[in-house]
Order: sequence, then structure tokens, then C-alpha cells
Amino acid sequence: MSNNLLSTLTLGSITLSNRMVMAPLTRNRAPEGIATDLMAEYYAQRASAGLIVTEGAQISAQGVGYPATPGIFNDTQIEAWKAVTHAVHDKGGRIFVQLWHCGRISHPDFHDGALPVAPSAIKPQGQAFTYAGMKDFVTPRALSVDEIAAIVQDYRDAAACAMQAGFDGVEIHAANGYLIDQFLRDGSNQRHDKYGGSIENRARFLLEVTQAIGEEIGAEQVGVRISPVNAFNDMNDSAPQSLFEYIAMALSKLKPVYLHVVEVSLMGEADSSVDVLPLRKAFDGCYIANGGYDKARGNQVIADSKADLVAYGVPFLANPDLPERFKQNAALNEADQTTFYGGDEHGYTDYPSLS
Repeated sequence: MSNNLLSTLTLGSITLSNRMVMAPLTRNRAPEGIATDLMAEYYAQRASAGLIVTEGAQISAQGVGYPATPGIFNDTQIEAWKAVTHAVHDKGGRIFVQLWHCGRISHPDFHDGALPVAPSAIKPQGQAFTYAGMKDFVTPRALSVDEIAAIVQDYRDAAACAMQAGFDGVEIHAANGYLIDQFLRDGSNQRHDKYGGSIENRARFLLEVTQAIGEEIGAEQVGVRISPVNAFNDMNDSAPQSLFEYIAMALSKLKPVYLHVVEVSLMGEADSSVDVLPLRKAFDGCYIANGGYDKARGNQVIADSKADLVAYGVPFLANPDLPERFKQNAALNEADQTTFYGGDEHGYTDYPSLS
């Protein structure tokens, strides 16, 4: 049988029932940073995905940048996530948790008045979404080398928590302008020590995090997400092709089980500033393509061996049974954008399935 979206795939030590990944989607429905029974229902409804990657989960209190987003760093959070992983596994699904630190994309409101942290004290353009509404971003505090080492340890500890909570693995969020991405790009990293300047230095933090987590839980249970052309959260780099080709090559040596690449721009459009094909060739592992794929394009990119898995975001949000809909060529539910962030079950667990 030829490979397509509905064919199986071995990912590390687990077998995926299809090659459709539910992409991480922030939903702001975790009061006090704790997963809920409603979240367990939401993810269980989507367990027919070959792999679910959860919304970002903070690795520490310092990593918080949005209201009502979950954490994965204490016993209460571990216990709450167990309900989610058990619900997904009971439906035959596989689930990774995305490990997240927002860095400068935060606000003192989340940190008892303390400044957010970043590689450099550079204020991003835009506003933070706080419990009190939208507020201008502030100039963050640059991290010391010792503090960076402590955050690497936070990632390692959060990965251990994820295993205790029953996850099949973790995804390192190195995309979309959050802390690791802030280190990678020279628009946000203007350090003059071993974590700044050259591409090798700017990639050091991501590689240390990846190595530490791989040592803690096994590289076959670790994925990494990057976004080479996404300007979200005021991101830019002077030489993105060279930067991300190096990252793909360097990560390959650490053998994470997959590289998840957001291939499109902030507006969801193709962007010629980075050719992702060399990234695919440089990374010796599973490649997840992400960027506005429909069924036809998803099948084609797999048939052409340009990706092993394809991630779908909004389509999974609105269609809990997306693989079955693709199988039957059925119509898709339309997503209600007004319910994406925060709220209750409306626009969350009430999207209809085919049966």
C-alpha cells in the first residue's frame, strides 16, 4: 500500500494509526494553570489523530505568558494531566505534550510585577493578552548564563513530569517567537557570550534543552517544533536559511524523533525567505509538515517523501473526527473563531462528529 495520510507510521517506539497530527492549539481553558475534565474530553474526542500534540504547557511559573494556560511542573498539574492522557489512551490515541516558555512574550502581571525574561533586553512590538485585557509588552530582563542553565534544568524536569503524567512524549516549543526562538534569531538575541552572536552560539540553548530532555526521557520520545519564516511576536533574523539549516543538522545529531516545521508565514502564506526542503534533507528523522495543508496536499507531500506526517490545527479544532472525514471525503465543520480562546464547552467540545 502506498503511503498517504491514512497509512500507519512507526514513531520511535510507538505506532501511529495514521499520519495526521493534531497541531498544538492554545485554547485558554485551564484555570490556575491546571488541566480540566473538559480538556480531557476535548482531547479524547480527537484521539483518532495519529498523534496529538497538546497546547503549550509551561515548564515553570516563569514561563507563563497568557491567561488560563496549563503547566507541567508540579504534582497538582501532573495529576490533572493524567486524566487527559488516560482519556486519550482509552480511545487508542497517542499524545505528546508541548513544553513552553514564553520568555519576553509575557507581562509583569503574570509574575507579581517582575519583568519577563529573554536572551536580551529588547522590547517586542505588540501587546500581551492579560487577565486585565491587552497591555503593551515591556522591555524584558536579559538572563544570566547561570539562569539559562537553570531553565535548561526546568525543561528536563518538566519532561520528567510529562512522563509521570502518562504522555507518550514531549514536543519542545522552539517556534513562534517564544523563549527558545528568541535565542535562535538575531533580531531578539544580541548577546555577546556563548549564547549569542554566531549561529552556533544562538542555537546552543535549543541544543542544550534537547540534549537534556533526551537524556531524561529518551530521544525517541522528544520532538522539536520550529518556525523558520514566522514573524509572529515580532521575530526576524538576518540569515534565516543558514540559521535553520544549521539547526536541522545539529538537531539531527541529537536524534529527537521528529522535527515539526511551521512552513508558512504569520499570515499562513508561502514565504521564499526559507526553503524548507534542505531542512528536511538535513534532519535524519521524522519530518512533520505544518502550514495550511488540506487532504490533497497532505497526501501529496507524503507520497513525494517530503514529509512523514502532516499537522492540522484549525481543521482538528472544528472536526474531532478529521481522519474519518478525510477517509469518507465528508464535508468539514466550519470553525467558530470567536470561541478559540477561553470560554466553556461551546466551540470546544460541541463540534459534531459524523456519527
